[in-house]
Amino acid sequence: MADQLTTEIIEKIKAHAETGGDEITTSTDLNTLGIHSLELTEIIFDLEEKYGIEIEMNTVDAWSNLKNVGDMVEAVRDLIAKKA
Repeated sequence: MADQLTTEIIEKIKAHAETGGDEITTSTDLNTLGIHSLELTEIIFDLEEKYGIEIEMNTVDAWSNLKNVGDMVEAVRDLIAKKA
């Protein structure tokens, strides 16, 4: 069962994904969702605003570091923990 942070991030991703109603889990590959650089940037901005964090990576770094939904969740979780 997903925790609240995971659920909220999946909802943000769903808003930008081209899934056709498929279930998104932490193991879902971002590329399979049709999320491209612009969508990824928008998702990152949304997460920064919602959680008061700063994700310091350009789109190239983001794609090389964030392969699936779980990677994104863990990156946000780490930044929130560092902020506290």
